[in-house]
Amino acid sequence: MAFSPEMRASDADREKVAAALREHMVEGRLNAEEFGERLEAAYAAKTFGELRVLTRDLPDIDLKKLPARPEPVKPQAPGAPANLKAAWGGWLVVGGINWAIWLILWISQGELVYPWPLWVMGPWGIGLLIATLTQSQNGDKKRELGS
Repeated sequence: MAFSPEMRASDADREKVAAALREHMVEGRLNAEEFGERLEAAYAAKTFGELRVLTRDLPDIDLKKLPARPEPVKPQAPGAPANLKAAWGGWLVVGGINWAIWLILWISQGELVYPWPLWVMGPWGIGLLIATLTQSQNGDKKRELGS
């Protein structure tokens, strides 16, 4: 059956054109304003002719070749992940700054000041230690299962 421009379009037809318009915007053929205008017109279109006008100046896209969803995130290799190393680095930097302030206060006051940086570093360090040990044990289990 041939589709004539006067034939009524379905919701699925409008959605296919909207998907093609999205892809053309991603490819840089349409700017955001043009995309918005054409997308609005696509959802308001009643016939195939109205839909065809929206993509007439754009190359055809095979929508079946487009990925249905983004690729899943690949798991990291065993060992300390970069974000855990960065967390330890942040802990050291913040702890060092706090201890430097504490030392300046101690020297300027001439008497021993309460070691308040322990309250900053202690709970944070305990949490990082638990995360590191958990990560390490999970890595050991994965290596055992993989052997």
